[in-house]
Amino acid sequence: MPEGASRPPGRGASRSVRPAWLSLTRPRPASRFCEIGWLVDTEKAGLIYGAPRALGRRPDALAAEQRGPNPKGVTRCPALNDLEAKTFEVPCPVDLSLRLVQDDKGKLRITGTATGQGSVNRQHLARMVFLLQRERWRDPRYPVVQVVAPYRFVADEEVWLNQLPPYDHWRETPWPGLLIGGRFPIDVWPRSLMWALEWRDISKPLEIRRGEPWFYLRFETAVPARPVRLVEAEMTEALRRHCQALDGVTNYVGQTFQLFAEARARRPKQLLTRAERPNRRG
Repeated sequence: MPEGASRPPGRGASRSVRPAWLSLTRPRPASRFCEIGWLVDTEKAGLIYGAPRALGRRPDALAAEQRGPNPKGVTRCPALNDLEAKTFEVPCPVDLSLRLVQDDKGKLRITGTATGQGSVNRQHLARMVFLLQRERWRDPRYPVVQVVAPYRFVADEEVWLNQLPPYDHWRETPWPGLLIGGRFPIDVWPRSLMWALEWRDISKPLEIRRGEPWFYLRFETAVPARPVRLVEAEMTEALRRHCQALDGVTNYVGQTFQLFAEARARRPKQLLTRAERPNRRG
């Protein structure tokens, strides 16, 4: 066959010849896991804040797994396992023993219980726990108390965080109110969290022990069936600048969801950087 001539198709044609489109560079498939970073953003006592833990990795859940559950039992339910794998509990960092008291003029203030069981120094408690102004309550009958929870969560793909009450934890003494949850996109809005309780019965104290489930986190991804993986993240300079741009915006404007598009346009290409040190365990 003359040089440069092409072999006619049919029997004996070279099988090494591939269509040109197969030689093009193809994008790498997305990772099987959606990686989500977490970090504690505080200058003081950061070690008291434990790592978030998947519900399926709780000691009671692991013990049930080791006992070899019935194949048809609750712990083998795929719907339950998927829910627990994507829901994380955050432990309470301190012993909280709080009460709302009312003075003669009807003004409320936060104090420790009469038994003094709370382990937090009063001076530091005042920096950690706040009574929201009455005009910001959801209902004028029910005060709202906030506790600083300096966790930040960040991702480099679309992920929405849902903060939920610890509904799967049995308490002998229920909380005297309702946890106020929230939802926002952590790929553009990695804000620091807060724990907020709408105090329904001010005659009863709020008791939470250190290490007890404080709140739950549930993450929504673009592909709901895709598993998520939490890693400890580093507060890089790029992430710090982005956080500084969004922190405190509620002091100047309302309806912060309208700023998400601007935050997306300004975010660096990468916000999530894994921490070099091993993950801390709660």
